[in-house]
Amino acid sequence: MALMAVFLISCNQGNKQEEKTQPVSHVMTKEEQIRLTPDEVLQQFIDGNKRFRRGITTVRDHSEQVRKSAPGQFPKAVILSCLDSRVPVEDVFDQGLGDVFVGRVAGNFVNEDQLGSMEFACKLAGAKLVLVMGHQHCGAIKGAIDDVKLGNITAMLAKIKPAVKMSQDFQGKKISKNDEYVKYVAENNVKYAIQQIREKSPILKEMEDKGEIKIVGVFYNLTDGTLEFLK
Repeated sequence: MALMAVFLISCNQGNKQEEKTQPVSHVMTKEEQIRLTPDEVLQQFIDGNKRFRRGITTVRDHSEQVRKSAPGQFPKAVILSCLDSRVPVEDVFDQGLGDVFVGRVAGNFVNEDQLGSMEFACKLAGAKLVLVMGHQHCGAIKGAIDDVKLGNITAMLAKIKPAVKMSQDFQGKKISKNDEYVKYVAENNVKYAIQQIREKSPILKEMEDKGEIKIVGVFYNLTDGTLEFLK
């Protein structure tokens, strides 16, 4: 009897473990997207980041999600991120195939192409959140601080220079080797990008004013995966 009890307990534990690790194959539907509010999407991202930091991200059946998402897409958000390879956007928020639009460019700055992409994501495809994400130890930010001039990088970094100007009130050494200053400029760069979104996209500004979308800035820490939301 004792052996039987141990066997049954072992089986039950195995079943529970199997349930926990069963891959998710579901993809976002139009109906689910419509029901979501901007605040709910933001909370999902916050919760997803907590899972990411704890190492318990959702196990997904990507092959099945690819098949299911092929007929159409209904993402919940659009994220403007840096090109940096250390910032795996979907993983950071524990999101899967079909959940987010991601625009990436070194220094996560706003230009006409990114604005058009955001307008498509929100106005035409139904995304509820615009999230601009800068990050720790950003090479593009350091390049703008150092006034690097090299090929097309020169013109690219010029789009980050306004954030350097915004950061002249920093109390300390204003050099790229000062991590605190680099972070300050990176945060101002995110704030400037949000300002540009609101000023240069009447479509997104109107949607935000109506509460149809939320525009949020965040700073991502490479060292521990945490997020700092910016005001």
